[in-house]
Amino acid sequence: MLQYVIYTRVSTEDQGRSGLGLEAQKRDIDIFLDKFSDIPFEIVGEFQDIQSGADSERPKLAKALELVRKTGAELLVAKLDRLSRKVSFIATLMDDKKVKLRVAQMPQADKFQLHIYAALAEQERTFISERTKAALKAAKGRGVRLGGLRDKTMKRNEAIQQKADAEAAKVMKIVGPLRASGQTLSAIAETLDSMNIPTSRGGKWTPTQVSRVLDRASAQSS
Repeated sequence: MLQYVIYTRVSTEDQGRSGLGLEAQKRDIDIFLDKFSDIPFEIVGEFQDIQSGADSERPKLAKALELVRKTGAELLVAKLDRLSRKVSFIATLMDDKKVKLRVAQMPQADKFQLHIYAALAEQERTFISERTKAALKAAKGRGVRLGGLRDKTMKRNEAIQQKADAEAAKVMKIVGPLRASGQTLSAIAETLDSMNIPTSRGGKWTPTQVSRVLDRASAQSS
């Protein structure tokens, strides 16, 4: 019988107490088990850490991996970044022949594809960091007071973020149940268009835009 060891992670104690983030991860894992897993299957263990994604030292993950190696079960996580944001950590894990990894949000992905995804995600984070540093350096060179610049930028970004979150929350009332029922991103996009629900910019829906709504909703609860 196919066996799974489930691992979840949230970043703060507040998220752990409230269940925010955990609920979204468990939802994605339940969808995977219901729609994409071979059957029959058995859950042989569930582990949860409350630690930052930048921290690779996670006691519960260590126990989950120990059980995986002992039983031959597959390690099941909702998203790849629940394991780590460091591609080196994920690469080392994937090189372990006794560990088979499943990611609920990428049900058909193999180890190679997951490795590429992790590398691209880390590269994007590095580029964003360097771009921010370059912008601040250029602003300083023009005599801009960086404290004031950051304050104004943060307030503007915060307002944009709140607006985007509010719009995504409204659409998720439709997108969430459709996705949970197994609808594809393309089918959901067509449904939203047929209901005359515009995107945030007033255009037509695409699978990519639906995916962004799902990612935003997941990030809000993680």
